[in-house]
Amino acid sequence: MRYLLCLLLCLLAGVAQAAPAKAYMSIIIDDLGQSSERDSRTLALPGPVTLAIMPDTPHASDFARQAHDAKRTVILHMPMDPATGPYAWHPELPLDELAKRLQAALTKVPYAAGINNHMGSRMTAQREPMAWLMAELQRRHLFFVDSRTSAATVAAAQAQEIGLAQVSRDVFLDDVRTVEAIRAQLQLGIAQARKQGSAVLIGHPYPQTLEVLEQELPRLHSQGVELIDLNQMIAERGNQAMPAHGKHGRYSNR
Repeated sequence: MRYLLCLLLCLLAGVAQAAPAKAYMSIIIDDLGQSSERDSRTLALPGPVTLAIMPDTPHASDFARQAHDAKRTVILHMPMDPATGPYAWHPELPLDELAKRLQAALTKVPYAAGINNHMGSRMTAQREPMAWLMAELQRRHLFFVDSRTSAATVAAAQAQEIGLAQVSRDVFLDDVRTVEAIRAQLQLGIAQARKQGSAVLIGHPYPQTLEVLEQELPRLHSQGVELIDLNQMIAERGNQAMPAHGKHGRYSNR
């Protein structure tokens, strides 16, 4: 009996040692700047939610200033192929045109601390422009978030290659726009945060998404998860890739 008790205690100690000491989560809401009502509701979410603002929207500049004044982290939600519009990056464009579009987009979204890609399944797979982008972001002291809209992305790998501050998305909240599905995805993010120590989630200002976050964000702490600012998440991960994105901390698509 004493032997079995000792064995059980040893097993429990091993599990406790293997689990991360803390579980952190960051949430990014994309596609902002289109609707003042949705923007305001997103800004009112409890906790340090990061706000990704599209440059080709009617309220982009005003909302970026409003979010900055509210001490929220603002990032540029940069359109990339297959996205369209005057700011969108496409593989056939020369680097000088990509540079002009990036500058114009950053001007439209003031106070951006970094960028993430809007769409971009074709563009983020292009090594040369992604390498140029990461060097340019480093020059501007901005960070990069790889939304990972494609398994072929090389964006985060190129950022890691030069030591640019970056993180990659782990979970999309609302590919299915129902309250039940979004709540399940949030629980998946919580489980990942507990397992690997952190999780980065991306959602959109859909009414169903905002409803779930309004209800569930205040409960995160009771579930053993701390919601943190994206800058803190970047520091917490230390530019390392999560297991789903690479091996030994290095991104796979190098």
